[in-house]
Amino acid sequence: MDAPVIDLLQLYPRDMNIYGDWGNVLVLRKRLQLRGYDVRLHEYNPGDEFPGQVDLIVGGGGQDSGQNKIQADLHALGGRLKELADDGVPMLAICGLYQLFGNFFKTHTGDVIKGIGLLNVDTVGGPTRMIGNTVLDSSEFGTVIGYENHSGQTFLKEGVQPFGTVTKGEGNNGQDGTEGARYRNVVASYLHGSLLPKNPAVADFLVRHAALRRHGSFNDVRLDVPYEAEARESSAARPR
Repeated sequence: MDAPVIDLLQLYPRDMNIYGDWGNVLVLRKRLQLRGYDVRLHEYNPGDEFPGQVDLIVGGGGQDSGQNKIQADLHALGGRLKELADDGVPMLAICGLYQLFGNFFKTHTGDVIKGIGLLNVDTVGGPTRMIGNTVLDSSEFGTVIGYENHSGQTFLKEGVQPFGTVTKGEGNNGQDGTEGARYRNVVASYLHGSLLPKNPAVADFLVRHAALRRHGSFNDVRLDVPYEAEARESSAARPR
C-alpha cells in the first residue's frame, strides 16, 4: 500500500530564508516521514508556477531588500494564499514573511511595503532592534522557545490572536507583551532559531492539520526524538 502523500511548499526560499529558517522545513518533512507519510517538497520563488496541490506552507524571514524583491509576486499570489488559509491550509510565516502577510510594513525611512492582508496586523519600523533569546507562554502550545531579531514593530488588529505571551524578550513590539499572530491554522512569528526544532508541539500542530485536511486522518504516533527535551531546556535557560 502506498504511503499517504503530503505536499509541503516553501515560499520564497531564495530571498526569504535567513537565521536558520530552512530548518523549519526539515523538521516538518522529517516528522511527517517518521509517521509514514511521503513528503513532496516544493519551492516557490518569484515567477515560478504555483503547485496545484499544497497541504502545508512555510516561509521565512528576509532583509528589507528581500521583501522588496518578492513584493510584486506576493501581491499576485495573495488572493490564492488567502483562499488556502481560509480553507484551513496550515502555514508558518516567520519574521519578514509574517510582516508581508499583514496589511503593510512601514520602514524606518518612511517607505511602505504593502502586504497581502492575510493577517490583520500592521508593522512599522522601530528605532531599536529587538534581539535575543525569547520565551513565550502559549495556551495552545505551552512554552515556546526561539530567537528574535527584528526592528519592525507589529500590532495585532481585530480577528487576530497572538501566538503567545512574552515571558522573556520583546515580542511583536516591545509594548503589549504579545508575540506572533494566529489565524485559523496559520502561525506567524518573529522567532528564528529555527523555531520548530525546539518546539515540536508547533510542528505537530502544522503536520496534523495538513494530514487531516488532505486525508481525513492523522497518524498521531508519539515520536521518540533523542535530546528533544534537553535542547528545549538548554535554550530556555540561555540569557537574553
